[in-house]
Amino acid sequence: MVTIALTGGIGSGKTTIANRLAELGGVILDADVFAREAVAVGSPALRQIAARFGQQVLLADGSLDRPAIGALVFGDEEARRALNDIVHPEVRRLTGERLEEVLADDPAALVVHVIPLLVESTSNYDYEEIWVADAPARTREERLVEGRGMTREDAQARIASQASDDERRRIADVLIDTSAPLDETLDQVDAEWRRLAAAGLRAPETQTYGV
Repeated sequence: MVTIALTGGIGSGKTTIANRLAELGGVILDADVFAREAVAVGSPALRQIAARFGQQVLLADGSLDRPAIGALVFGDEEARRALNDIVHPEVRRLTGERLEEVLADDPAALVVHVIPLLVESTSNYDYEEIWVADAPARTREERLVEGRGMTREDAQARIASQASDDERRRIADVLIDTSAPLDETLDQVDAEWRRLAAAGLRAPETQTYGV
């Protein structure tokens, strides 16, 4: 098995890169997807969140009110740590389960871990390579405003709350310039895939887990 970590700031184009790698044969393990699974209705993690933050973080159907919990923890380091202490162990458990499935099916798989907050979450990187989706903050801001309907102030605050571009670039083995036109971004991914294939590291089949 070969493991790659794919990271990048909000609006940086990680999903575009991950989707292309899945098309090419990579096995995608997405931390954001596992985070949603971790707090599914009836899950132990969701019950812990409600006990810690109150019933106001739940919607009428019992699911997590993401904007509400986001508002509570944004800018509050203690609250953010408390939430992470609940969610992250469950994300690791779910990731481990999926990884076991992958290895049972193909021990030589090329696995791509999509971890948006890799820089922020740990300093111990156990991956053959770290890929960074790289686009200037201004470009990402425009994407958040135009594509996700955020206000400019909210987009700027979200970007500022994450690691800087320089911090992500310092840990990168591969930088994918996602400010380029889409076809050029995909060409970069394809070129890196060919490099891995030449080294005998390419996964033989297209399989996607967690997305």
